[in-house]
Amino acid sequence: MNNIANERMSIHEGEKKNTTSGCLSVRFFRTMFRRKLLSLEYHNSDGFNCSDENEFRNVIIWLEDQKIRHYKIEERGNLRNVHSNEWPKYFEQYLLDICCPFKAKEKMEAVDWLLGLAVRLEYADNVEKYKEVSVEVGSKNSAIMGASTDPLLSIDVNNPDVRAGISALANQLQIPLHDDYLLMLKAARILVQERLSPTAIIKANNKTEGIPIPLHQNELGFETGDSTLNEAARILRLLHIAELRELQTHINEAVVAVQSITADPKTDQRLGKVGR
Repeated sequence: MNNIANERMSIHEGEKKNTTSGCLSVRFFRTMFRRKLLSLEYHNSDGFNCSDENEFRNVIIWLEDQKIRHYKIEERGNLRNVHSNEWPKYFEQYLLDICCPFKAKEKMEAVDWLLGLAVRLEYADNVEKYKEVSVEVGSKNSAIMGASTDPLLSIDVNNPDVRAGISALANQLQIPLHDDYLLMLKAARILVQERLSPTAIIKANNKTEGIPIPLHQNELGFETGDSTLNEAARILRLLHIAELRELQTHINEAVVAVQSITADPKTDQRLGKVGR
């Protein structure tokens, strides 16, 4: 028990570092939530929606009751009262008590941090259970890395200088900081490939300028009841339409390429049939 308590204390101290939240996409957060909740055996890992206040509060008390256990049982009453109007205040105090670097208003970042802490504590409580699994997975990963041609896997992300460089690169590219430095490096590579590569730059420069149309003049097709959400939905709808147009362009190019082959068959009179 003393070893587990010491492990908990070291985890709390290690998590006190200053972290920049940034604006990660909802898709990224949902993926992270699903993976961590699945590893913690949460009953609704696939369907958890952080934007749903009821689900959000219930997952917080579930983490505290089942995994983190920072408070004594009798001290968890305020958090368990998920229908109270005072719950946000108790949650804010809970984040302070547990040394979370995020505020209560940063819901997604706070949940992701608490899930990461819960995963670490779960491992600390069941070291023997996961030891054999870790060895087996480590062996498989080593074999995969040995056969992989991904140059990022050869970078020692545990080196302090490398970590400092990755953090500086992430700040320069406005990528939110994360405790997984290899993940940040992969995110930087994706951003460079999609936005900063020579091909992406040429493509961006070749785009023809259209006629600007005020956003509010675009029909949304439904109402959310909130003007800010309506505006965000219009933007997402326009982006979706742009992606569909690009997809249609690729389909047309594929059809033309196939027709250039099939529309000009060669006649072999010796065989008495048309074909190549």
